[in-house]
Amino acid sequence: MATVLLEGRGDLTEWREAARPLLLAGTPPRGIDWRCRSDAAGDLFGADAGVADLSSPGTAIVAAGASLTVPKAFLSLAQAVICHSDPLRFQLLYRVLFRLQAERALLEVVSDADVAQLRAMEKSVRRDCHKMTAFVRFKEFDIGEGHARRRFLAWFEPDHHIVARVAPFFQRRFTDMDWIIATPRGTAAWDGESLSVSTEPAENPMLTDSTDMLWRTYFSSIFNPARLKVKMMMTEMPKKYWKNLPEAGLIPGLIAGAEASVIAMAERAASEAPLFHQRLQAVAQAEPEIAQPPAGTLEELREEARHCTRCALHCRATQTVFGEGPQDAAIMIVGEQPGDQEDLAGRPFVGPAGAVFNKVAQDVGLDRKDTYVTNAVKHFKYEPRGKRRIHQKPNVGEVQHCKWWLTRELALVKPKLVVAMGSTALMALTDSRQRLADLRGEMLQIDAGQSLLVTVHPAYLLRIPDEGRKAEEMARFRSDIARAAEFGRKMSPAGGRSSIMDDIRP
Repeated sequence: MATVLLEGRGDLTEWREAARPLLLAGTPPRGIDWRCRSDAAGDLFGADAGVADLSSPGTAIVAAGASLTVPKAFLSLAQAVICHSDPLRFQLLYRVLFRLQAERALLEVVSDADVAQLRAMEKSVRRDCHKMTAFVRFKEFDIGEGHARRRFLAWFEPDHHIVARVAPFFQRRFTDMDWIIATPRGTAAWDGESLSVSTEPAENPMLTDSTDMLWRTYFSSIFNPARLKVKMMMTEMPKKYWKNLPEAGLIPGLIAGAEASVIAMAERAASEAPLFHQRLQAVAQAEPEIAQPPAGTLEELREEARHCTRCALHCRATQTVFGEGPQDAAIMIVGEQPGDQEDLAGRPFVGPAGAVFNKVAQDVGLDRKDTYVTNAVKHFKYEPRGKRRIHQKPNVGEVQHCKWWLTRELALVKPKLVVAMGSTALMALTDSRQRLADLRGEMLQIDAGQSLLVTVHPAYLLRIPDEGRKAEEMARFRSDIARAAEFGRKMSPAGGRSSIMDDIRP
């Protein structure tokens, strides 16, 4: 029989290098005695045995020169099982490895005794790793001079050889401080640059610091006697870890006094709200009341429209984009709906189409400050495409819902001339589905003393691909706006209001 001595500190490579030649030589599991070197130290014969007779006769189970392969799941399983403290793990791993050469689907047979034992060992190691991440308590120790970073030490007593397996977790979680985790099964240390792991057993440093009291305070504050389940608590916090947990000393007393605490809680009169709640209430009461805008003004209508939910467009838009301009403006410009930039800015005609309108208006002498500018629909309708919001034309129902606001704007501003830019604005103002091309450039009487000028929306001009046609359409748009500007000049005190109606009637 071959005797194999291993350090057995959770190093899979060590076991694999020993197992490989044995498997290639066809050595059966029963022909190998796997031992840990520490366990063999007191053995009169084991200490000198070493790895013996690796080339003992056997039936080769892998062809000469062929590579040794195993399912990927076995390697993952073996990395966990090799950390188990049971000395029989080496024999079990080799037995499963040997069988896998003929039974490739062995790991899928959960009822197999060897596979079930491997799974149980893996679960035990995994649970031990979880407990280590939960129950390590760092304590700061004196760093002396010459150390810029704070240093911490923790003592933990794992069941298995898991220090190297769990150390990367603490490196990721506590990378901004130097720390050492000492255990009877090895030590892990992090200095901000490198993570070192030793398999040498350490001794309990018996450190205490001020954070012990913090742990006790925290634990006692989250302890709810009304929901006490001792068995469940013992499952999550096994008693074997208590001796190294500063808060564990409180547990017996908290459990013993749970019933009395519950009775006291039931008898206690309702208490005042927490202090932070009182502060919030005080701040809320100190908030100055926002002055309501005067009734019957655009400001009041704008404030009301901010909370508009008349159609579904408000759900996705950033905000209501209401009209702006003087309440006594003689000219009202009505577009279709706010675009992407208008939706973010909360103002109409500040995007690319607004820039076209502003440039043309300036060229023809139409002062935007004297004009009321708004849209037929007050919320941005769009379709998201990646990071972009693509404009979508509002439907008839959405236009009709938003006409509630446009009608009230018209009633308050009472413009002498309304410029409908685009078919959506034309439909909102006239309730007709006439072709814009049939009415463009015409002055239409829509109410007593109120006229309508129809033109295209400046966004349409931006989308014309042909430069020649684009220039032609731009000239027509300039002509339309120039006609509105001329209307405005005649409406000004210098121009005289009396002569304008004769000019604009069709």
